[in-house]
Amino acid sequence: QVQLVESGGGLVQAGRSLKLSCLATGTDFSITPIGWYRQIPGKERELVATISIGRNVPYYADSVKGRFTGSRDNAKNTAYLQMNNLKTDDSGVYYCNNFHRQYPWGQGTQVTVSS
Repeated sequence: QVQLVESGGGLVQAGRSLKLSCLATGTDFSITPIGWYRQIPGKERELVATISIGRNVPYYADSVKGRFTGSRDNAKNTAYLQMNNLKTDDSGVYYCNNFHRQYPWGQGTQVTVSS
């Protein structure tokens, strides 16, 4: 059974950084593209970044380009999202999943950016 556990969120001031982690169990994360998603109340979960496999180019939403970077540690079966120069619009609950959203969603991690 696949489980995803996100962590690393918190309350930060605009301009600061956070690094989110996503630990996967029950699956081999290294063989699948990974997506980081954000959800804010009343809106659908949106894709903000992908972590590709091989030489595929990762995707970043326009709103986070140049500030967010996805990475992975295959030995730890963990994905990361480094978020720099955070803005208030980055606030939300962040989730990870494979790119096709095939795994059960984790609980997410709350990111709140204050002005």
